[in-house]
Amino acid sequence: MAFIGHGDLDDTFGITALLLADKHDLIHKAAGWMLREAGKKSERALLAFLKRNYARIPRTMLRYAIERFPIERRRKILQGVF
Repeated sequence: MAFIGHGDLDDTFGITALLLADKHDLIHKAAGWMLREAGKKSERALLAFLKRNYARIPRTMLRYAIERFPIERRRKILQGVF
């Protein structure tokens, strides 16, 4: 969280990428929460990460990451439309 607070998002996206294959739902929630926080600093970077990893990202992680977006935008992202 300290890195995100300073606008350094590379580590957040890097760690999250490593956790995409994790089997634990709580890890998905935590990683999604960090993605959401990173998106507050750079929506463009968040969307690029989500688009790049859409096929592998767990649904729970994706839902947490996009919960601040308007409902119509969330629906499109959940369908893979960026």
